[in-house]
Amino acid sequence: MKTEKAIEALAALAQESRLGIYRLLIRQGPQGLTAGSIAERMEMPGATLSFHLKELAHAGMVTARQDGRFIHYSANYAAMDGLLAYLTENCCCDQARGDCPPQPARPKRAAASTVRRGASRP
Repeated sequence: MKTEKAIEALAALAQESRLGIYRLLIRQGPQGLTAGSIAERMEMPGATLSFHLKELAHAGMVTARQDGRFIHYSANYAAMDGLLAYLTENCCCDQARGDCPPQPARPKRAAASTVRRGASRP
């Protein structure tokens, strides 16, 4: 991940409503939620939600897929993995002792391959 993309992702998540939406979508897994379900759970007007989803999608943190007349939004796990890798890629590289903390184990995402990469943006 390039620095500019990391800054864009961090900026999108650095707002209370967007962070809440993203965390909600993370909990839902690859199937995601419809915009209406997100609005209901977040107790947020549709226009406000639309703005926040647009920002998250522009930063690549969520993907959208059309299902009939509904749009389902999902967290982009690959983007988050890339952001975490970018933030920690040089962890302890300046230490000669080799006592760097171990990398945390990432949970397996068996269904992650079903998440569509590059889905249309809202």
